[in-house]
Amino acid sequence: MQKPRIIARLDIKTANVVKGIRFEGLRIMGKPDELATRYYEQGADELLYIDTVASLYGRNNLSDVVKQAASHIFIPMTVGGGIRTVGDAQTLLRSGADKIAINTAAVKNPKLIKELASILGSQAIVVSLQVKCVGPEKWEIYVDNGREKTGLDAMDWAKQVEELGAGELLVTSVDRDGTGLGFDEQFISRLASNVSLPVVAGGGAKGPQDISHILSETDASAVAIASMLHYGRATIGEIKQELTKVGISTARH
Repeated sequence: MQKPRIIARLDIKTANVVKGIRFEGLRIMGKPDELATRYYEQGADELLYIDTVASLYGRNNLSDVVKQAASHIFIPMTVGGGIRTVGDAQTLLRSGADKIAINTAAVKNPKLIKELASILGSQAIVVSLQVKCVGPEKWEIYVDNGREKTGLDAMDWAKQVEELGAGELLVTSVDRDGTGLGFDEQFISRLASNVSLPVVAGGGAKGPQDISHILSETDASAVAIASMLHYGRATIGEIKQELTKVGISTARH
């Protein structure tokens, strides 16, 4: 079994890393390369870049950001936002990304997942699940940075994308994003038990104990964190110290 991963998430709007609460009220956190370098030096296992306005403008603008990072950062990088075609994905992979993440385009055209997986390999395809709890034990998929509901049941969609060839699932709880209320443990636990793909938990972590808890109590393979790092509530080193206390060793220990 692979060791769990701590993934630093960088949501990017134009030239800046931004962060909001439930995807709204975005505040500038800093420059992408400065923050990526900081989290790499702190011991991040992976980096996740998301172009937050790509769906609005119809293309991903992170090629240059990824190229710059790849010149001096030597951990896996996943890049998402506005990827609609195999060509879009190939451009980012050539720039230095190891994996691409898709959400809106996958919902609009599920066959894209199969096409990407067949050409690029499942290991390079991450499907992003922006989920919102809409009833007792019921979660719905959202797109366009948590703004648009789809009517898709999150569990059913997760199983479908697995069958289509996705290699990993990236979960962001729209309800909890940026709130510090903790992960949606119920959803993460159920999802990770119902699919065979690695599940990355995101949305809601306040401190290192939230991370040690979700990795201890569910089958999540990784966590993606942003606010905790950007606001200095904990470093990745401090997170890994907390994990060591409960017997968890990460990929880049």
